[in-house]
Amino acid sequence: MRLRFPLALFVAAAALGAVVTASQAPTAPQPQRQPGEVILTINGAPGMPPKYAVPDFVALSSDPDAQAAAKVLGQVLWDDLNFEREFYMIPRDTYASIPAAKSIDAVPFDRWKELGADAVISGTVSKEGANLKIQVKLFGVQAQQSAFSREYSGPGGNPRAFAHTMADEIHKQQRGLDGVARTKLTFSSDRDKERISGTVENRDVKEVYISDYDGENQRRITVNRVLNITPKWSPDGRSIAYTSYARGFPTIFISLIYEGRRIEPSTPGTQNWLPVWSPDGTKIVFTSNRDGNPELYVMNRDGSNVHRLTNNPAIDTTPTWSPNGNQIAFTSDRSGTPAIYVMGADGLNLRRISSEGYCDRATWNTSSAFNEIAYVCGRGGYDIKVYDLASGEVRQITNGEGSNESPAFAPNGRHIAFTSTRAGGRTQVFVISRDGKDVKQITRAGNNYTPDWSR
Repeated sequence: MRLRFPLALFVAAAALGAVVTASQAPTAPQPQRQPGEVILTINGAPGMPPKYAVPDFVALSSDPDAQAAAKVLGQVLWDDLNFEREFYMIPRDTYASIPAAKSIDAVPFDRWKELGADAVISGTVSKEGANLKIQVKLFGVQAQQSAFSREYSGPGGNPRAFAHTMADEIHKQQRGLDGVARTKLTFSSDRDKERISGTVENRDVKEVYISDYDGENQRRITVNRVLNITPKWSPDGRSIAYTSYARGFPTIFISLIYEGRRIEPSTPGTQNWLPVWSPDGTKIVFTSNRDGNPELYVMNRDGSNVHRLTNNPAIDTTPTWSPNGNQIAFTSDRSGTPAIYVMGADGLNLRRISSEGYCDRATWNTSSAFNEIAYVCGRGGYDIKVYDLASGEVRQITNGEGSNESPAFAPNGRHIAFTSTRAGGRTQVFVISRDGKDVKQITRAGNNYTPDWSR
């Protein structure tokens, strides 16, 4: 497991690097609810999820951008809806015998009924200058009525963003579920094969990256040519706090990714690492050895009002906040072997919750619907477990396929991002449902570490 007891203090005496800006805050596709929409919940057979079909959207012109977007929208929307497992998604390769709709309302309902569909999504794409105009409707096949109707308009450079927006809105309307299609991941990576400058050791740098929830649109955020690790999203999704060795020792920086600048909230000259935001985004809990031993501290996001939470000769590290901000879980070897502990956010009422031996990397489920903490246990190879705080029960999520580490919950609490060596020995980011099903590989280039999921 990386960055464990004690935290490796890598030498990286390089000049302070720049931050790559993601230019400006992304412009979300702007939906408009269409007149005549019927508020209809589409159900499946008794005890079964409704069966959804998502054919290619129809391009209303021969413009190549509209033609390409039409194919992307259908496939990405199908994938996004399939991810949450609320619907049975009819495989797209079974649609070949059904004629494409010539307009958004000209849906061959009888043919979709023969295929067993309860719902079908119909959409069109047209080009208006540099923008795409997209219309989409969700029809109940039995009632032949539109249950969801939207029109979107926006820059056409990333049609996937339109599909992500549709998926989240359909999940919300039909299932009351907050989907994650518009969320993002952050992680550190050595994929650039650059070497740390200013040191005698030949070591790859690690830079901070972000991507869409499904691994698409991976973009580099830092360009320091040092170790930039353990990134964490702020609750508003506009900033990333991370540990950097730009000063030659670990310190905490915050990249304001849509402003193209960076701030250093931790005290200069002291070693600080593993920052984690409070749920309201006003504070950061972190590990520091400023008083001689690695302990947990908390500070305001601007670095003010630093105060100590733990005071023990052991190593206390890898903190995580509860969703309400009232508790903090962390790793400590105060009992001899690293284990998971929980305490109040004021440092009081400490208790140990893990008993399996070497355990580390606790992360609280960010959704208040699930009062649970994921963590890893093992020696040499690691597996992810989840502790239910109400019952005290532990369930295992991964089962010995590679070494599995650094769990991070999706904002709706239904999925976990983690790293694993299961794919060829390199460390890659994967996502998995909280029941241990539906593993999906997110990264493939280089080695990738410590993912975190935006809210």
